[in-house]
Amino acid sequence: MKSIAVYCGASVGASPLYADAARALARALVAHEIALVYGGGNVGLMGVIADEVLRLGGEVTGVIPRALIAREVGHTGLTRMFVVKDMHERKAMMSDLSDGFIAMPGGMGTLEELFEMLTWSQLGIHAKPVGVLNVGGFYDGLVSFIGHLRGQGFVREEHAALMRVESDPDALIVRLRSSA
Repeated sequence: MKSIAVYCGASVGASPLYADAARALARALVAHEIALVYGGGNVGLMGVIADEVLRLGGEVTGVIPRALIAREVGHTGLTRMFVVKDMHERKAMMSDLSDGFIAMPGGMGTLEELFEMLTWSQLGIHAKPVGVLNVGGFYDGLVSFIGHLRGQGFVREEHAALMRVESDPDALIVRLRSSA
């Protein structure tokens, strides 16, 4: 596993735990010699994780839509930056550049990216592992809801198991590597 796409908030969130977890995930990525692929922003958890990976000497590839560059939220100090036409192109390129995926705390965009990668895995579009870093129980409700979907017959057990959930960044990376 050479690179992992990390989906996370363009905000740092309400708790300092989230930024601390972004820095911890950055340390784990660098320790495991895994490059970061992310949305290319310099704000929120996106900026925190990118800055920390760079500070530690790791590689960071950003993929950002042209419209967000115009809003001046693009990170200017990355190893590589790709400017793409739109969000669809961004997600496809991030998928192509990555050997696995991790969702950290974030909002609607983070959830959309997480579920797209889970759906693509379910449909056989890719066979890359998908993980969730459950910082301070942030994703407990989602994990419970996936259980509800399974219980109601809308999600098969093997598809629910595609979402690997851990609260420790190192444990999550080890788990993703073992299932890649």
